[in-house]
Amino acid sequence: MTKKQERHIVASIGTLLFLAIVFLLLWLIKLHAYQPEQEEGIEVAFGEVEEAGGYMAEQSEAVPLPAPEPAAPDVASAPSDNDLMTSEDEETLALRKAAEEAEKARKQAEAEKQRKAREEQARLEAERKAREAAEAAERAKQAEAIAKANQFGSLFGQSGNSSGSGDSQGAGQKGNPVGHGSSGGNNWTLSGRNIKGTLPQPSNDFKQEGKVVVQIRVNAAGNVIEATVKGGDVSDKQTQQIALDAARKAKFTEGDHDQIGTITYIFKLN
Repeated sequence: MTKKQERHIVASIGTLLFLAIVFLLLWLIKLHAYQPEQEEGIEVAFGEVEEAGGYMAEQSEAVPLPAPEPAAPDVASAPSDNDLMTSEDEETLALRKAAEEAEKARKQAEAEKQRKAREEQARLEAERKAREAAEAAERAKQAEAIAKANQFGSLFGQSGNSSGSGDSQGAGQKGNPVGHGSSGGNNWTLSGRNIKGTLPQPSNDFKQEGKVVVQIRVNAAGNVIEATVKGGDVSDKQTQQIALDAARKAKFTEGDHDQIGTITYIFKLN
């Protein structure tokens, strides 16, 4: 049985009780209002003379009382408009409440989504700053190592075939512990690493003379995993691309983690 049917039954029972109470009240009123008709006496004169009898009072006519109206029969009333309106109001309130709950849940989900997005953005920003700080520290370390190497070389003198400088014929790095050297007229720096074999030379298909400084990222296995142009005086894009292609082929000794270094290519037109 639905709630609507239960409300209709309760309304019908209430109507029957109300009609029964009205019927009892009408019945009680009828009992009090009905009184039996009283007989009026006739004056009798005793005596022998006619005047002794006096005058007979005219007998008043009794006014009949109105008959009580019959009570209305008990009829179960149909659901009224008020009952229907009440039912509709309750259904409307229920729908409105459900809509409000759904809207509240949607807003909470949207707020949670925005919170997670802010947290993710903050995490990425923190990682970026930490990476930049690590790269800056690595560059400072490399610069310090280069400065120490230059100071060490100035104490003992430098020659074309000194240890760690390579040879002009591209023989490669020879036992350089300070992480820099030259090969084929081009220079490289990578703290604590040595180059394997020779530094890859760029092709001769360049159009501008000058210097291109390529920043490289080397993984723990010694492979160049990233190369970008970071300086120099060559503006020709084709020449810069030639330097990038050569830098990506370089191989270095193994390390514990990724490291940032540079390769400087010198381009001379024949």
